[in-house]
Amino acid sequence: MDVAWHRYFSAEDVGPYAEACKARFGAEGFQPGYLLRMDMSDSAVQPQDALAMFRTHFDGFPRARRIAVVTSSAIARLQVRREMTQSYLRIFDSADAALAWLTEDRCVPA
Repeated sequence: MDVAWHRYFSAEDVGPYAEACKARFGAEGFQPGYLLRMDMSDSAVQPQDALAMFRTHFDGFPRARRIAVVTSSAIARLQVRREMTQSYLRIFDSADAALAWLTEDRCVPA
């Protein structure tokens, strides 16, 4: 699953966004154990009230096998580390490096 954030979210934006994500997740046939790349390079940090709503609305969302977050912002990295504590999450400066890490164990030598 490839997600790119291009803005700040208000607390009121999160509910409709979460519903759209859940609907798209099912429509695309994703299952628990999917790979998730979140490109946050164009959005930086999120407001605290929006983060609280993300925790509420995404509680119970199917678990990924790996999560790669893309941001070069030091402050955004700190926020991601505080909010997303999964052991299977890594933060990257580039989308290409994130994708390489997500898919590295799926490569089979010819």
